[in-house]
Amino acid sequence: MSRRQGNANLSRRLGDNGGGLLSASSYSKSRSSPILYVALIAVGALLLLAYSHSGKGGVGNIKGAISRVQGDYSCTAELQQAIPVLKKAYGDSMHKVLHIGPDTCTVVSKLFNEEETEAWGVEPYDVEDADASCKALVRIGIVRVADIKYPLPYRPKSFSVVIVSDSLDYLSERYLNKTLPDLARVSVNGLVIFTGSPGKQRAKAAEVSKFGRAAKLRNTTWWTKFFGQVSLEENEGASKKFNIAATKMSYVANCQVFHLRPFN
Repeated sequence: MSRRQGNANLSRRLGDNGGGLLSASSYSKSRSSPILYVALIAVGALLLLAYSHSGKGGVGNIKGAISRVQGDYSCTAELQQAIPVLKKAYGDSMHKVLHIGPDTCTVVSKLFNEEETEAWGVEPYDVEDADASCKALVRIGIVRVADIKYPLPYRPKSFSVVIVSDSLDYLSERYLNKTLPDLARVSVNGLVIFTGSPGKQRAKAAEVSKFGRAAKLRNTTWWTKFFGQVSLEENEGASKKFNIAATKMSYVANCQVFHLRPFN
């Protein structure tokens, strides 16, 4: 993606701030001077380009940066590897993406590098340990810090695809009952979930202080039953396309990947 394309994408993002924010302080309603507006666009573009270049060190670097989430391997790291596969599976539907999960600044920057793709992120935890570039993305509204146990600050069907990684493993069933339907609410074409797989990842009790509880890794049978309880259906078409693309691209999932239909 050229810098001109990147600036154009960022300009649209700052113009509508996700296409569905319920905040009165939306950039689209800002009365700031044109100079300040242009400056914000330039800063945002530079920050995303910086993240893009810093993410080219290979999969090993990604794993090292994110392994603190859930043992030796995280689903957020795996999601970053799976982005080309998701693009093949969802095609043009991947044009306006919301990612929810830890280290979302990195995921957003990788999505931003995909052609004709705009991206926003929700960091469910704090960004106290994040670098200055990530904190700047939070300040300009591309990335938001929000507790996903409560409704997201977006209008219905604000994003073409919603992707969540790792975060659901730290929620009890009580909160999942509300969170999953809310994730589907803001999606037009589908919800993609990357969640830990028992036996392949290990939960770390040491993370309780940060996440409020240890991760609870649930198997496919449990998730399938739970999706039915909250009236979410499998997106069989997207799932089939994803598996075909994964085989062609030699992508092997260590996490569980679920493709769900949005609410009509």
